[in-house]
Amino acid sequence: MRAIVVAFAENRGIGYRGELPWRLPSDLRRFRELTIGGTVLMGRKTFESLPDAYRPLPRRRNVVVSANPHFDVYPHAAVGGVEHGTSVELYASIDDGLRACGADCFVIGGGSIYEQTLPLVRRVYATLVHSEPPSDTFFPELPPANWQQSELGQELHENGHTFRFAIYDRRH
Repeated sequence: MRAIVVAFAENRGIGYRGELPWRLPSDLRRFRELTIGGTVLMGRKTFESLPDAYRPLPRRRNVVVSANPHFDVYPHAAVGGVEHGTSVELYASIDDGLRACGADCFVIGGGSIYEQTLPLVRRVYATLVHSEPPSDTFFPELPPANWQQSELGQELHENGHTFRFAIYDRRH
């Protein structure tokens, strides 16, 4: 199943100046548990924002979308010592990237990629962060006519942030 994995704030913010507006170890652990062994689809900026030691994301097939014909993933990837099961592929369009992913992939950002893929996924794994940090990248609305919250976890607290894990499923 195609799904989105995202953490967003009450103002729908997901990033500021190429970085996450928070540091939530539980969210990163959930992200890793959901995506290990699978395919992750992301835009160029998201790929470049990954920490050097985790670019490409280990033990996952990394599909990167960039309209820039001169972008080369390999100077940006920590290719030496890449774990077994890790690969990185570059596609010029979101359609090509999705075709390469097949029926199963996790869309992991950024804002434009989320906006383009939201109509094409069946599930959103969300971390709902109870704050309104400065943001320059946002997650699109999940209209209640199209999406229903199927799970809502307990309130968690880390590094001065309160958040919950939630799952939204597309209504049929």
